[in-house]
Amino acid sequence: MAAGDRVSRTRSVVVAVVVSTFFVGFGGGVVFPILPNLGTVIGISPFLVGVILSANRFTRIVANAPAGSLIDRVGTRKPLVAGMLIEGVGTLGYVVAMGSPLPEAWFLGARIVWGLGSAMVFATAYTIAADVSDEGSRGTSMGVVRGGIMLGFPSGLVMGGVVSDVYGITVAFGVAAALALFATLVAYALVPETHVSGTRNAVRPWELDTSVPTLTVGLVNFAIFFVYLGALFATLVLFLDRNGLSVWGYGPQGMSGLLMAVTVFSATVFTIGGGKISDASGSRMPTLGVFLAVMAAGFLVLSMAGTLPMLVVACVLIGAGQGGTSGPLMALLADLTPGERTGRAMGTNNVFGDLGGGLGPMVALPLAGPVGFGALYAACAAVPLLAGLVLVGGVYRQTGSLRPRTAGSGKR
Repeated sequence: MAAGDRVSRTRSVVVAVVVSTFFVGFGGGVVFPILPNLGTVIGISPFLVGVILSANRFTRIVANAPAGSLIDRVGTRKPLVAGMLIEGVGTLGYVVAMGSPLPEAWFLGARIVWGLGSAMVFATAYTIAADVSDEGSRGTSMGVVRGGIMLGFPSGLVMGGVVSDVYGITVAFGVAAALALFATLVAYALVPETHVSGTRNAVRPWELDTSVPTLTVGLVNFAIFFVYLGALFATLVLFLDRNGLSVWGYGPQGMSGLLMAVTVFSATVFTIGGGKISDASGSRMPTLGVFLAVMAAGFLVLSMAGTLPMLVVACVLIGAGQGGTSGPLMALLADLTPGERTGRAMGTNNVFGDLGGGLGPMVALPLAGPVGFGALYAACAAVPLLAGLVLVGGVYRQTGSLRPRTAGSGKR
């Protein structure tokens, strides 16, 4: 394939994935501004709210490995479309929950179903980006795909907060479900097959990738999502409620949705930017180090935030740090993983991220009251720095260099 044709194909495939993952991402964000406060209305304890918010991630811990193995057996197109359809069904469960005599059971079941679908969507999206790019463009492709996934999430946050304030919670959930089903149609129509490898047909759920690069990147992913979803997203609405911070007349739900959206929009911009920078510099490590430090700085500002402007600055920094690491981190994993193991490597990495994101709310929500928000957020500032040390150690062990070059790192 000519270079120009390859670039054109890469762009068209990446755009198709971004469009479909954007719309399906609404279902991931819509519950965060609503459920923490809704818990007090329907009599759900903070711990149970944390379990419900984390249920999709704990489900993915089990589902990620089979999803990655399935991709390496049958390709990317069918798992992507099926995953989006499952996510749409899961989002419909939120609507049913609002009229059910057992809403907590329906919310929990819906999050589990949504987790099954998203395991397939995330693993296939990243594998597609790795398949259609090379080391010189992989950071950009990963960043753009990750940005598309992330951009739907803040849209869901805004819709969950603002639409529920104006039109009601059921309407917000219904719109998210409709958009998820629309995303399925987009994926079916536009996303081609990119990844058929190997000759085995059996799918073994336990087939994790335990190579040094995958474990290293996975641990960093765990740390980032532990503080990002655990300390920030799961506690922000409660922090706003306790401190009475608001603007434009919005309550804690609406404000938390807007601020989470600011965070994720920042993350989306820097996801794309971080990937491009790592491609241009020829090494992923400097970019990763800078953005991990930015995330730590954001949590320090958050621990001292007493005004809305400081809170906005903290959210922008945390989003920039999380986003700026995403593209280079996924590209680094693809750089160091043979093509026939890419699906399993992506699935295993997602296990670590979901474990961190799942444990985070269950730890942060119960601790926020006893230790205070300031102490909780300050402790979280150390986590990205520790993750940076793990990253340096693992990459050095694999490559023998603290700053391996992308062009020379090859497939290992």
